[in-house]
Amino acid sequence: MAQTDKELLQELCTQYNVGFDKVEKLLATVKEYQFKDNRRGVYDALKDIIKSDLKKASNEN
Repeated sequence: MAQTDKELLQELCTQYNVGFDKVEKLLATVKEYQFKDNRRGVYDALKDIIKSDLKKASNEN
């Protein structure tokens, strides 16, 4: 990801109170599956990332 893209993404994450690391993980996962002939499992992988961050957040509270 280009530096300007990263800066814009960081700004948006801050503006909308979304974890930058989480968004980066989600984007990396989508990119990983992007050119596969069979994208089976992409939604499960995305759900796992979101769930793991939710568990992490609930343990911090």
